[in-house]
Amino acid sequence: MDFTIPADHPSLPGHFPGRPLVPGVVVLERVVEAIEAAHGPMSALRLPQVKFLQPLLPGETARIELDGATPRWRFRVLRDATLLASGEIVATDGTCAA
Repeated sequence: MDFTIPADHPSLPGHFPGRPLVPGVVVLERVVEAIEAAHGPMSALRLPQVKFLQPLLPGETARIELDGATPRWRFRVLRDATLLASGEIVATDGTCAA
């Protein structure tokens, strides 16, 4: 799944003035959306491991790659070939909330 966070996204003011960066929580929100698009709504999730390696700037396109199946997925967020973030998301009860 590809996504772009526009320059007018409400999370950007103050993060950081003069050189806005997309907050990690916004990137993770897109990862959860990608999982839910493939597997349906999820109940509570946990993130046992997440690493942010490079910033995502407003207007840049990033790609989410998922590996795994319910209840555990590994993810990678890339801008072209550059790894921006990686980690693991786990559905805490092991099921979809459908």
